[in-house]
Amino acid sequence: MDTPPVVGTVQTVEQLLEEATRAVAEAGSTAELQEVETRYLGKKGAISQLLRQVGTLPPEERPAFGQRVNAARETLVARIAQRRAELEQLELARRIESEQLDVTLPGMPLRPARLHPLTLTIQRVKAALIGLGFEFVDGYDIEEFRYNFGALNYPDDHPAMDEQNSFHIAPGYLLRTQTTSIQGRIFEQLQRGERTLPLRIAIIGRCYRYENVDATHSHTFHQVDAFMVDEGVSMAHLKGTLTQFAQMMFGPEVRVRFRPDYFPFVEPGVDFAISWKGGWLELGGAGLIHPAILERYGIDTERYTGFAFGLGIERIPMLQYGVDDLRLFLENDLRFLEQFPLL
Repeated sequence: MDTPPVVGTVQTVEQLLEEATRAVAEAGSTAELQEVETRYLGKKGAISQLLRQVGTLPPEERPAFGQRVNAARETLVARIAQRRAELEQLELARRIESEQLDVTLPGMPLRPARLHPLTLTIQRVKAALIGLGFEFVDGYDIEEFRYNFGALNYPDDHPAMDEQNSFHIAPGYLLRTQTTSIQGRIFEQLQRGERTLPLRIAIIGRCYRYENVDATHSHTFHQVDAFMVDEGVSMAHLKGTLTQFAQMMFGPEVRVRFRPDYFPFVEPGVDFAISWKGGWLELGGAGLIHPAILERYGIDTERYTGFAFGLGIERIPMLQYGVDDLRLFLENDLRFLEQFPLL
């Protein structure tokens, strides 16, 4: 609405007050009312313009005109305050109506929670190994070079020592390439008297290797490692433990296979594979702990022997659920994740 011309007459003040009163009454919300107030009572509003014109009138007209303008201003302030109170009550009533809750209506269904398939597998693996008497410990994602390789009997020219296969963080430190790196730390605890023989230790965690990502490889993966040191431990104990573990994970019909293989930290070494509803799938490596490792930590190899194994976690749900692409586990696609069991 255009501001009326400012003319120092009674008629102008009355017309302005009438016009402003009508605008106040027509305001349908407190926001609209605020605009009306600014238009008439603001620093640049119509009333303020009238007051600035007092100085242009003849001296004998100034007091009376100023009084009329101030009276109009007070009247308008009162009407705006009254209208604001009315509008606030109306807006409150509308908000209460819109937010009203009918407690007789049925509640909104809650979506059931799900665990990630890798989390489900980790829980099952831990339950199986705890049931076989293993104690779970935590390790470090950023590991010292000496535990990741040196304590595990790796020769200096082993391919795994190459920077192309590891993520080096700083001199002497890297992202662990295998959870087997916990072994040296546990043996040091044994040396310090913080642990005693026999040992049954297990660990689950992320591992990192410099790999091209494809359907069967990733730079980040999960691994479970376990080892046992006691009197008279043999390959028969290792095979029995892994066979029992496989049956606990896949059922009594699962078949297991052990074939000779080489790993620096075991002698002899084997690869461990299973057959379940199809062909064979290698789960990891295993063997008897190399005597040189035990002797390095002061363990009498004439009396004590041990076994160790490391298995890939991702391969278990891939086999159980028929997943053919490792990358699906890390893409957070709900269409994929909702196919797995509920909590």
